[in-house]
Amino acid sequence: MTATSASHPKTPVKLTQSPTWQALKNERTAWKKLHLRDLFARDKKRSARYSLELDDPDETFLLDYSKNLIRPQTLKLLVKLAKEAKVEALRNAMFSGEKINLTENRAVLHTALRGEAPVKVDGHDVIPEVRAVLEQIRVFADRVRPGKWKGSSGQPITDGVNIGLGGAVLGPAMACIALKPYGGNIRVHFVSNVDPSQLVDTLEDLDPATTLFIVASKTFTTQETLLNAQAARTWLLEAAKDEKQIAKHFVAVSTNSEAVNALGIDTDNMFVFWDCVCGRYSLWSAIGLPIALYIGMDAFEELLAGGRDMDTHFKDAPLDQNMPVLMALIGLWYTNFWDAQAYAVLPYEQRLARFPAYLQQLDMESSGKSVTRDGRTVSCATGPVLFGEPGTNGQHAFYQLIHQGTSLIPCDFIAGRESHNDLIGQHGSQHAVLLSNFLAQTEALMRGKILAEAQAELAAEGKTTAQIKALAPHKVFPGNRPTNSILYRKLTPRTLGRLIALYEHKVFVQGALWNVNSYDQWGVELGKQLAKVILPELQGGKPGAHDSSTLGLIRRIRD
Repeated sequence: MTATSASHPKTPVKLTQSPTWQALKNERTAWKKLHLRDLFARDKKRSARYSLELDDPDETFLLDYSKNLIRPQTLKLLVKLAKEAKVEALRNAMFSGEKINLTENRAVLHTALRGEAPVKVDGHDVIPEVRAVLEQIRVFADRVRPGKWKGSSGQPITDGVNIGLGGAVLGPAMACIALKPYGGNIRVHFVSNVDPSQLVDTLEDLDPATTLFIVASKTFTTQETLLNAQAARTWLLEAAKDEKQIAKHFVAVSTNSEAVNALGIDTDNMFVFWDCVCGRYSLWSAIGLPIALYIGMDAFEELLAGGRDMDTHFKDAPLDQNMPVLMALIGLWYTNFWDAQAYAVLPYEQRLARFPAYLQQLDMESSGKSVTRDGRTVSCATGPVLFGEPGTNGQHAFYQLIHQGTSLIPCDFIAGRESHNDLIGQHGSQHAVLLSNFLAQTEALMRGKILAEAQAELAAEGKTTAQIKALAPHKVFPGNRPTNSILYRKLTPRTLGRLIALYEHKVFVQGALWNVNSYDQWGVELGKQLAKVILPELQGGKPGAHDSSTLGLIRRIRD
């Protein structure tokens, strides 16, 4: 699947010099006299005014963005900025298969992986190829899951080990944890670190006779992945003895059939994915093979359908009623006009524990750029630091900084109305306790607590005047701390698909606004290049021309 050059819209080089940008600076100044608690008090319909829901009452997918530092003037300017940045035209170019990844001369086709309508690249519709690979995955999963695929000893497979790197692991691992209630009889494990401890610890309790390895590498030349794959091969052969058995225990997700065959993997069991899909956007492709093995192909198709739901919304909804667009614009508002250098994603859903880590790559590898699409230095901040933990764990860790610290840290709170595993205890539903914290935190961040309220609370506790004077300042919360609330019915494959695609499109819009290429990642290359130089030096070769720190550390390690 390749692409030829196509015309595409270019963002103005200096969007930051537009009158709209200057007006947003003035709008920021106006907010020095505004507080969210006052805006909510004056506008009883603020929540309804600033909420969006996908038109699907059975699944419920709601974005409440009312607890943000926005008013009608703010949104009007932000949407105008999106139009000036030609977000709609660039969005249409992406969906139509145009080559918007300029530095790698590629189209961007992750939406085609879950699409149904034709997408033509070089005049060729890619959707039949996509469906063919999905059918190959279905056939494979339908053999392994019921035990029809036998290992070297004739026993069915019980465990799958996915060996990859970056997006080839982060996405599938996150999804498998999130969708555990839909898991079947195949356990899945993930190995990505070249640190041998991860592979050793993963294999420690597995049986070679019932273990299947999925080696995911587009080129099959990635050093870390191949080292782990070769070590896994050695581990298997210690039990199986015969190299012909490799084909029963290894499959590949790759485009390099020659290298796949050299490892002993039957190329009939090679699943193709394409250059036009970045690793961090690839779980919808054959990279999602571990997900299909774990939850079954029908549920995997539901995951794709959820992504497709959000694609349709993103394509069709007006900018001022568009979830990904509004989240992107509000995020830019904080990054570029409030000097927010980080933001938190806080799922009140334990099975989304790895979702913030997944989003770290999606967001920071996409937006962590300082050069525009046409090679110039950016004129504003891009790519805030993303972090997060599931609630309520995070409340007892870093929420203190968010509530009372000196930095503005916008937050996305995520929760499901229903749980797969509610427990009823002495104080009622544990899930209700979780949701009460979900709601309380966003309200507390919005309202804050003024000095008079802190003093009244301490007086009610019977504190003396001196104690109140000493303690009250420590109990003041400034409030006006912005949050989004994302609420869904239950964490299903379709819901997860919607959630992932929501953030994919948010990142896309911000890339368009900042005029950066969201689909390359040259920043990860330099370290890899230098590691190849240093490795032989660590193994006894003559140290080369390095700085004194690196040379000193090399000597320490060798000694």
